[in-house]
Amino acid sequence: MTTAVVVGSGPNGLAAAVHLARHGVDVQVLEAADTIGGGTRSGELTVPGLLHDECSAFHPMGAGSPYLQTLDLGRYGLTWKWPEIDCAHPLDSGEAGLLHRSVAATAAGLGEDGGRWQRMFGGLADGFDDLAADLMRPIANVPRHPLKLASFGPRALLPAAVTARWWRTDKARALFGGAAAHAYYRLDRPATSAVGMMIIAAGHRYGWPVAEGGSQSITGALAAILTDRGGKITTGVHVREWNELPTADVVLLDVAPSAALGILGARLPDRVARAYRRFKHAPAAFKVDFAIEGGVPWADPDCGRAGTVHLGGTFAEIAAAERDVASGRVPQRPFVLVGQQYVADPGRSNGDLHPLYAYAHVPHGYTGDATEAITAQIERFAPGFRDRIVATVSSGPARLAASNPNYVGGDIIGGANTETQVVLRPRIALDPYSTGIPGTYLCSASTPPGAGAHGMCGYNAAQSALRFLRRGGGDVL
Repeated sequence: MTTAVVVGSGPNGLAAAVHLARHGVDVQVLEAADTIGGGTRSGELTVPGLLHDECSAFHPMGAGSPYLQTLDLGRYGLTWKWPEIDCAHPLDSGEAGLLHRSVAATAAGLGEDGGRWQRMFGGLADGFDDLAADLMRPIANVPRHPLKLASFGPRALLPAAVTARWWRTDKARALFGGAAAHAYYRLDRPATSAVGMMIIAAGHRYGWPVAEGGSQSITGALAAILTDRGGKITTGVHVREWNELPTADVVLLDVAPSAALGILGARLPDRVARAYRRFKHAPAAFKVDFAIEGGVPWADPDCGRAGTVHLGGTFAEIAAAERDVASGRVPQRPFVLVGQQYVADPGRSNGDLHPLYAYAHVPHGYTGDATEAITAQIERFAPGFRDRIVATVSSGPARLAASNPNYVGGDIIGGANTETQVVLRPRIALDPYSTGIPGTYLCSASTPPGAGAHGMCGYNAAQSALRFLRRGGGDVL
């Protein structure tokens, strides 16, 4: 029987394993940690009874994933839950931009910019599935929907700072800017509009749901499908070198390029090894999990109904903060993402005690403590927040990397979204998943289409592995 080994059990590793198993391959997944899931794990991080997501938390791209939608994840325990408002972006004026699943409802709250919002995102949301089918696979493919791609491409290649000029109000600009900041890159650089536009379009098509019972439910569902298909998962196995791998016909690595360098060593062709060594990592996250009593006292009560709240003030403030981070400086007021998953999934709370998730963008490898800066940003838009804090747990870049080695230097998105890497990652190649070693593939978020619990990196890499097997390849070890 054809065999495969997958190193790493994040959503991409599991998606790759499931796809191979569904095609009759005998799959073994090896995970270094004691628990599976990588970035899609959850746990009681602050006080007993409160369930926190360890990293990946909101899933517009997961719900909209072309591959995950082909799996009956609901049968295996995954239930998506939606907040009343997907995302809020408060301003110092006391008002907030509100992102609803409905384009029309979002536009209605943006005043004179409502029509412009509708013109920008109405068509993108309606055509999101066709667009995602092209954008969530390697760039070196014949587009299936060339007209939609041609319409999206020129706008996506613009700097977010240019796209933001389309709107006239601070509220609309900031709402777009908070989404664009997910690129973890300077917003005055080309192609930074792409991330913001896709996240917003996905939200208008699928919303920004959370997984009931924590993001670990995504992991649990994928693992259950895999074991149903005869696949095996072994935890506590840290693969560092090639000779530690069991014999298999194909090998897929859900690891960062630097880890792949260590595992594959001298077997890597020189051109691939050079590309992996040159691979650039993104700035870091500094995460704080809070236990809070009675919810966050937002100045704008609508923020309390939102699953996600972006804190950064105006677009100009966000752009300045991201510029500082890219230059290695910690902003006085960093961009902060706040997660109120319990709004959609009340079972994560314990009575009137709620888990609050927050992280700030900080420089790569940052060694300081951003807890106060994050707390101050929340207090800025929610006076009295400090008085409601019962417990905090802070996780800087080093701690994040210790919990998940793929988070090199605190980079939780699998690599910088530079002008080149945003589409050509981890190297320029017709098959970016190939390591240059026959039958051996990289399937982590460092490959296209990048970060998110969508499983598409794993699915695409598994497709490459299946093509290799159909050509008669096998027994790479």
